[in-house]
Amino acid sequence: MLSIHINNASAMEEQYQPQKIETQAQQYWQEKESFRATEGDSRPKYYCLSMFPYPSGRLHMGHVRNYTIGDVVSRYKRMQGYNVLQPMGWDAFGLPAENAAMERGVPPAAWTRENIEAMREQLQRLGFGYDWQRELATCDPQYYRWEQWLFTRLYRKGLVYRDTAAVNWDPVDQTVLANEQVIDGRGWRSGALVERREIPQWFLRITDYVGELLDGLDNLKGWPDQVLNMQRNWIGRSEGVELSFALDGRDEVLTVFTTRPDTLYGVTYMGLAPEHPLALELAASNQQIADLVDEARSGGTAEADMATREKRGVDTGLEAIHPLTGQRIPVWVANFVLMEYGSGAVMAVPAHDQRDWEFATQYNIPIKPVIHPGDGSDLDISEGAFSDYGVLVESGPFSGMTSQNAFVAIAERLEAEGLGQRQTQYRLRDWGISRQRYWGAPIPIIHCPSCGAVPVPDEQLPVTLPEEVEITGAGSPLKSMPSFYSTTCPECGGSAERETDTFDTFMESSWYFARFACADQDQSMLDERADQWLPVDQYIGGIEHAVLHLLYARFFHKVLRDEGLVSSDEPFTRLLTQGMVLKDGAKMSKSKGNTVDPQEMVERFGADTVRLFTMFAAPPDQSLEWSDSGVEGSYRFLRRLYGLVRDHVSAGAPPDLDAQSLHESLTKEQKDLRRKVHETIVKASDDIGKRFTFNTAIAATMELTNALGKAVEDQSDAGRAVMQEGLETAVLILAPITPHLSHYLWWQLGYEQPVVDARWPQADASALERDELELVVQVNGKLRGHVTLPADASEDEARQAALQEPNVQRFVEGKEVKKVIFVPGKLLNVVVAK
Repeated sequence: MLSIHINNASAMEEQYQPQKIETQAQQYWQEKESFRATEGDSRPKYYCLSMFPYPSGRLHMGHVRNYTIGDVVSRYKRMQGYNVLQPMGWDAFGLPAENAAMERGVPPAAWTRENIEAMREQLQRLGFGYDWQRELATCDPQYYRWEQWLFTRLYRKGLVYRDTAAVNWDPVDQTVLANEQVIDGRGWRSGALVERREIPQWFLRITDYVGELLDGLDNLKGWPDQVLNMQRNWIGRSEGVELSFALDGRDEVLTVFTTRPDTLYGVTYMGLAPEHPLALELAASNQQIADLVDEARSGGTAEADMATREKRGVDTGLEAIHPLTGQRIPVWVANFVLMEYGSGAVMAVPAHDQRDWEFATQYNIPIKPVIHPGDGSDLDISEGAFSDYGVLVESGPFSGMTSQNAFVAIAERLEAEGLGQRQTQYRLRDWGISRQRYWGAPIPIIHCPSCGAVPVPDEQLPVTLPEEVEITGAGSPLKSMPSFYSTTCPECGGSAERETDTFDTFMESSWYFARFACADQDQSMLDERADQWLPVDQYIGGIEHAVLHLLYARFFHKVLRDEGLVSSDEPFTRLLTQGMVLKDGAKMSKSKGNTVDPQEMVERFGADTVRLFTMFAAPPDQSLEWSDSGVEGSYRFLRRLYGLVRDHVSAGAPPDLDAQSLHESLTKEQKDLRRKVHETIVKASDDIGKRFTFNTAIAATMELTNALGKAVEDQSDAGRAVMQEGLETAVLILAPITPHLSHYLWWQLGYEQPVVDARWPQADASALERDELELVVQVNGKLRGHVTLPADASEDEARQAALQEPNVQRFVEGKEVKKVIFVPGKLLNVVVAK
């Protein structure tokens, strides 16, 4: 605590006026550039980043909670002596802007930039301490220029390629749809039956980094286990065996990958994806197969949709040869087999795989159990497959082995006979980064009839997206704009056409955190400042981004590292995934009619009240239930704190004394209050600094404020010194959470420097000492009383006092005391014979 106060603040208003106080504080921060981060600072760096928003035009309560958490952490770290970077930007590309353009008749660019202006004002009104000089928007050519530049580098290195891929195609809107935009097999906007089409797409070879992406998760000690597990599952490492089944009467073989070679003797049919080359060949002469192929081309491409779709198939008439038994196995085309995973063919073991069981049951294909439960219980597959591990039966020389041992033995047998080999495979596939829509960053490729696909030269970057367009919904307007796509080949000079696909918006959000470090750099993608700030020390965002965004960002960061642009291996050291904001038990949404407008709340109660409530109502990683009464309670608390400071300063300047120097001469009541002050410091420091449980830190500060309110009658010099220290403590602890009011009250308490530059309070060890302690007394482990003793009481003194306590005597009287367990300062347990 500082001990010198310069009481130069103007007289306080009688009532708390949040609008006036907050406007003044925000003007001060803006004029002083209080949150501008500089690289030439001797303090240790701390980079706190919240996931940047899509500029929809209005903040929702999820935004408010997310960004308040980040601001609290940033301000707290600043008070701890860190040089803090907290930037803000806009994830500005994406399909919603095109939809809004059609609804409103304005170009997406204009709509997006209007929304950015509106949302920036809302964020500033909430008092978030951003370094606005680093603001960026991903739709600005000076941003996506460097994304295009990196793409051309990766293209030349072979990390980018073009291939056909299955997509959801809306034949009316002439566009590719994401899986979530396909509803009951129809386009969400047009209502047309969606087709499954194979079209050319651009891909990034994320699979080249799959091992590092998976193994690196073990080093992310500051990430929630839930997120780490979600990423591991998405990457989907599988240990198994790749083996081949010969086709009777044909030269080719069917290659499959299985993680359960222990079930090999239970194969009763082979399954082919409708898009498998053999299925397509057979479809030319088999109408049933052709119909199944056509059917597979309609509907969504999501794996979950395919798994739950009604199982349909056609027997091809072909037979595969079992590699170990020589048994002939029918080959079916089946709609539950996915071409995108593995080879597009599966060995079906219906007794031990549920999808295989459902298909076999429907088509009366034999089901052969070859694994029995290891505990000796009966096997029942009448209602479904038995997919657990167990003991092999009906499996030739491998019968009697456990599944684990049989895995190795069967794999070795296949390898020895040249029929298969052990492999590690991954569920993760290369990242398809091209989108057949307009509002995105143009892919910097020129298609030349002579030279093929040619990357745009550096000097011609950025390839700028035309912004004055009309969105009709019938495909991308770029495809009908010769002024955009007509060009010349950089290599031969002949006529050529630009790529009209645009980047997946995950591209922009996969490196923005690095660009914030050097947002004003116009000569390179990044500079040395990126290494000064990266990795991000604390990243904050919703659990819904736990897989794709975070995985892509990790991949991009490793690519940037390998290009020599950053030196760290991972982008985010710590991750906090905040819970949802609920109302009436449901997530806030317009469709449910349960939204709360943050702007309205700020206008009614002030930004500090909204910030306080969102931090107090629940720990940040748990769901928050909105409560109007809770908001009003937060407002009353701030008003009460305001009144305490007003009454204190209106009584005159505090004495030129500080509570620490007076400690030994304080009365018992004053010492008790001062202890409460410093216990609150200890608790709040632990709650905010280590556990991010802001709600319990606020609760402790409320308790302190209540205690201060009971001590207002003590107007002695010592009493006022303790009150001054207590109010300073409350203001400092709340400064990251309610920064406007804290800014104002800090001046009123007599400080010349603003609270934004103040240090976090430190607990005084002498204030935490107790002259007396209350000891819990138990008899045979059950609470029977309390005794108050000198803090340095011995075990004998504690025993005597405890045994004299009337209620304890009731349970001890007439019984033999076998032993006494004494925990100094906490409890004494008397053990008596029963």
